Amino acid sequence: MQVSVETTSGLERRMTVQIPADQLDVQVQNKLQQLAGSVKLDGFRPGKVPLSVVKKRYETQVREEVAGELIASTYEQALQQENLKPAGDPNIEQTRNQPGMELEYVATFEVYPDIEAPQLADITIERMVAEVTEGDVDNMIDKLRRQRGSWTAVDRKAESGDRLEIDFTGSVDGKPFAGNEAKNVPLELGSNTMIPGFEEQLIGAGKGEQLTIEVTFPDDYASEEVAGKPAKFDVTVHSVSAPELPEVNEEFARAFGVTEGGVEQLRVEIRKNMERELEAAIKTGVKQQVFDALLDRASLDVPAALVENEIDVLVKKEDGAADAQAEDRDRYRDEAQRRVSLGLLISEIIQQNQLQVDPDRVRETIEKLAESYENPEEVVQWYYSNQDMLAGIQTLIMEDTVVEWVTGQASVSEKPTSFEEIIQA
Repeated sequence: MQVSVETTSGLERRMTVQIPADQLDVQVQNKLQQLAGSVKLDGFRPGKVPLSVVKKRYETQVREEVAGELIASTYEQALQQENLKPAGDPNIEQTRNQPGMELEYVATFEVYPDIEAPQLADITIERMVAEVTEGDVDNMIDKLRRQRGSWTAVDRKAESGDRLEIDFTGSVDGKPFAGNEAKNVPLELGSNTMIPGFEEQLIGAGKGEQLTIEVTFPDDYASEEVAGKPAKFDVTVHSVSAPELPEVNEEFARAFGVTEGGVEQLRVEIRKNMERELEAAIKTGVKQQVFDALLDRASLDVPAALVENEIDVLVKKEDGAADAQAEDRDRYRDEAQRRVSLGLLISEIIQQNQLQVDPDRVRETIEKLAESYENPEEVVQWYYSNQDMLAGIQTLIMEDTVVEWVTGQASVSEKPTSFEEIIQA
């Protein structure tokens, strides 16, 4: 087998493979002989069809079958021989398949780039730190009360925290725009669900009142038609409702699964959940900084095939199907490029430093995830019996291991802050 490789552009390689004629012809001859012993043709008894007749009728078909088998078996051998690591599936084209001549095919594919792990000594990481305070627990209980609260119509002016039912019609430069009008919209004042400044101007409004609100759309607003532009909204208030919140008592605690210990135990459980959430948010913040630093310092070509595959994953995750129009795929391209680049850098760091997944950390992580379930041990067993789920945990642990290794080389400072600030960030 003769193999030659040329670089066509960037990461793309064109590998030409030639297989000796006798290797192809011998396999074709053997298959034709096997076929002659079993084929049924009119005018001949089974197994008595002359080889010349079989050859005349079936040689072309058999030659294509044998060529396909040889290509499949020699492609990997050729890659190993030339020390090539393809990224994505190849495009394979037969260029010669004639009796007495070498079988020749050309495989075109991209290879993984040579990667230099970036210098890490100048990386600075800021780790936010905070504790869950009694005030944080109080705020969380207030949020839980609101989730389980009800609304009662009131005959007074609207206050922050009230819910209004409104109609609105908006205009920019005196003209309507897409989505400028809605009726019977429930709006909780202070929820920040509307354009900045909209809700604040409704404080003090009463049932049946009509007013005009002037706001400016944010520069990064999703619709380019109105982004950064001043707008006017004519608003009609149909009703004002105040929240009625449940008392924080044993009944309230039972609603959240706390059957013993009442409100004090509820506070304990809430604190545990908040501490888990805080720990995860701090880790996420550090991980994001590490990944950004790696990407900022790395310069590498990314195989287009891997980017396209990652776009397929993102499209399927959002839309439930991997097929999308070219313009729709383009909106995922930057994120796909980032993910592939980061994956290549992480793989290189793992390989160069021989980092491995710690089985004890995997077990500890799964047990933590299982704590919030009624039967934790069943959850743990389920993870270990589901290879896909277990692989997902192992990947997360490997990412954490890489992050810890990078932070060990970097300069890390701590920034004291609050639970709320970290969670919002």
